[in-house]
Parts: sequence; structure tokens; C-alpha cells
Amino acid sequence: MKKISRLIMVLLLMATTGSIITTAQAQTKQEKLVANSKEAKAAFIKSDKLMNSLFKDSYAYAIFPSIGKGGMGIGGATGNGVVYEKGQMVGTANMVQVSIGFQFGGQAYREVIFFESEESLDKFKNDKLKFAAQASAVAVTEGASANAKYQEGVMVFTQQKGGLMYEASIGGQKFTYKGLEEKEEEEDN
Repeated sequence: MKKISRLIMVLLLMATTGSIITTAQAQTKQEKLVANSKEAKAAFIKSDKLMNSLFKDSYAYAIFPSIGKGGMGIGGATGNGVVYEKGQMVGTANMVQVSIGFQFGGQAYREVIFFESEESLDKFKNDKLKFAAQASAVAVTEGASANAKYQEGVMVFTQQKGGLMYEASIGGQKFTYKGLEEKEEEEDN
């Protein structure tokens, strides 16, 4: 009987420890993503000081600190980001993109999507924001944001981090949003 009790205690301890480690790893991963998004925001502003007002004045924004993209005929890209509404973090997002056509190489870049209104943010949160095949973003350089305009409630900027790729569209990007309350529910289960 003592052996069974000990076995049960060991199993319970292992299950509890595994749960704690998984939660700690998820928190560490999210903390790193948040830190990287703050660094990306600083890099955008450093490249174009006028973007500071976009970060302050937009209703919301989603910032993807690192998107990896590669292709040879058929290409793909993916990255994770943080979503801020009225300056407060409200969730995270994942972006995936598949493209077909002339492309060759690989690159890493940052992307920020500004939302003009609650309606445009809700479209994003409900996973209904997709960019058409011909969509493109503004490459961030000094003063690039001065003449940029919202299109259908969103404005997108990219900044290359490294690599070389012949192709720079954002067409075909699909986003999946996860609010902070959804993350807490997952961690509780």
C-alpha cells in the first residue's frame, strides 16, 4: 500500500511540475515576444521619427518583430506578433503567408499594422483580415510614413532585417489573433 501511495505522489508531483514548467515556458516565450516587439517599435521609430505619432495616434497596432520568408517559385512566411489597443497589450497574433510566382531567396523582416478604428481592429481579431494578392506595404525609411494613408482601415509598414529576396508583397497574409483572456484559459486547462 505504501508503494502505491508513493507512486501516486510521484505521479502527482511529476504532473504538477510538468504543468508549472509548461506555463513558465509559455510565459518566457510571451515575455520574449513582448520584449522583441518593443525593440521592433524602437527600430521603426529610429528609421522614421514620424512613425512615433502613428504609434501614439492609431486606434491599435499589431507588431511582428521577426517574420521569416523564403521561396523558390512557391514561397512562405510566418511570424508572431503582439497586438496593442490604445497603447495596452490585448493579445498576440500569428501571421502566415503562401505565395506562388517569381520569387527566389529568403529574408527576415519586421512588420507593423496600424488600425484606424475599433472596427478595423475587430476585423483583425475575428481573423477576417487578409491582404489581397497585389497588396504591398510601405518600406520604412526616413519620412516614409509622412504620405502613407489608411486603406480599408489599415496601414502596413515593413522593415528588412536581413537576407535577400526578390519579392516584397504582403499579399496572401492571413492572421490568427489570440486575446490575453484566451491565453489565460489555455493555461488553466
